[in-house]
Amino acid sequence: MPSGGPALATWKGTKAAEKYRSSNLLSNFILGSQDGLVNVLGILLGLSAATSNLTLIFVAAFAALGAEPVSMGAVAYTSTLAKRKQYLKAMEDEQVGIRDAPKLEKNEVREVFRKWGYSGESLERATSVTADNPKAWLAFLMSYERDLEPVDPSEPRSSFLIVLGSTVVGSFIPLIPYLVLHGRIFTSAVGSVIISGAVLFFIGYYEARTTVGSLWRSGLQMAIIGLGAGVAGFLIGHFIGAPP
Repeated sequence: MPSGGPALATWKGTKAAEKYRSSNLLSNFILGSQDGLVNVLGILLGLSAATSNLTLIFVAAFAALGAEPVSMGAVAYTSTLAKRKQYLKAMEDEQVGIRDAPKLEKNEVREVFRKWGYSGESLERATSVTADNPKAWLAFLMSYERDLEPVDPSEPRSSFLIVLGSTVVGSFIPLIPYLVLHGRIFTSAVGSVIISGAVLFFIGYYEARTTVGSLWRSGLQMAIIGLGAGVAGFLIGHFIGAPP
């Protein structure tokens, strides 16, 4: 089977494809930046509560900054690649079905239109128009019967790079106060919470601007969830690392 097949080749040049890729870019950016920021923030606050050894704090934070982006990027790559393989396998199955059992596959189109409220002559006309075009028929079944979206061959690599890069950026943000206020651990921890909360709020705010939802609610929700993980790290460091 050719890589992607006719339906994928047709779909790739559409506005829907561009919107889908843009949505994936945004979700990958949010995934990486939020994960990196929250992970390093939790480590910094936990160790800040447990020890006054700044070197130990930096070693742990930079170790996380080095390992987390690669791990997150690898997960993004493998999961996106798995989605592409799933789509191609499902498309191959639908192509076989259209070739060997066209009546059954045409009835699946009919059922989708029926769920959308079509009936009688309009139902049959919509079904026939769709099934008369093999590319449209296949794309329709993949999108509305299988509920799957195509994954471009370059997308796993793009997902890896975007998630890796955004995780590095997100991981570095909580470290800024510690690097600027060298040796002042409590003040650095407070500054880290403030700057991390502001960045998390902005991420949630921007997500709502580019998708749907309340701008302020989305921003606050992102900040609260992220800072909640940081508080958990602080409490663990406080109770486990505190002297008896």
